[in-house]
Amino acid sequence: MSVIPRGLSETVREPRWARALLTVLAAAFILSSVGVPLVTIFASALSRGVGAYVTALRDPDTWDALRLSLLVTAIVVPLNTVFGIAAAWLLARYQFVGRRLVLTLVDLPFSISPVVAGLLFVLLYGSHGLLGRWLTAHQIRLLFTVPAIVIATAFVTFSYVARELLTAMQEQGAREEEVAATLGASGLQILLRVTLPKVRWSLVYGVLLCNARAMGEFGAVSVVSGHIRGRTETLPLHIEILYNEYDFVGAFAAASLLALLALLTIVARRVIER
Repeated sequence: MSVIPRGLSETVREPRWARALLTVLAAAFILSSVGVPLVTIFASALSRGVGAYVTALRDPDTWDALRLSLLVTAIVVPLNTVFGIAAAWLLARYQFVGRRLVLTLVDLPFSISPVVAGLLFVLLYGSHGLLGRWLTAHQIRLLFTVPAIVIATAFVTFSYVARELLTAMQEQGAREEEVAATLGASGLQILLRVTLPKVRWSLVYGVLLCNARAMGEFGAVSVVSGHIRGRTETLPLHIEILYNEYDFVGAFAAASLLALLALLTIVARRVIER
């Protein structure tokens, strides 16, 4: 006679109406929070016809903003991937003085508003900031440039890869790494051949999250960019400017590009998982 675990038995005995209600509620929530906004974006972009939509997409400022967003993402994601691997390895495998401080710093972007983070960079690198006078004396301009956007985006996204990998490494344990070390493997060999293969899905998930956040970052970038069209205007900032100028078709057309990039990220995740 087989014994059904208590939790499983309770799940099996759940009334059909309760399961149906929960399914409907979950589907309604997903539809209202994801499906409706996506439909609204594309419907608004095509509200004046395909011709107006294509014309809006041909706007040089839109393509400049898209190129800048992709450039920043291409720089930030590899940097944060390397940092995330190093930070997760350090925190998961070693005990040292100041470990809790490092862990707090890794979680810092999750607790600070992006706008506040951007303001911190202004107070640090501005002309009257902590390092502003030194930068001015050496004729280095950082604020309102592409490097400032890269720094701000890197700050608000550097936790994703580290956090995903840290949890996975702690769950996996260090036994296999210890065995590899006793067999004479170097630290780099252990990392590449033992540790990363075990946590590869967490690494992929963290990289995709970092990529999605980098492409859509608005708050910190808005503070440090200067909103210079064609130079320091990312796609999210360009969408806001078009909307404030009452160019709704152009704004939603640019937003559709951002939505397509997000969908491509999801598709890439599914393909990699398969």
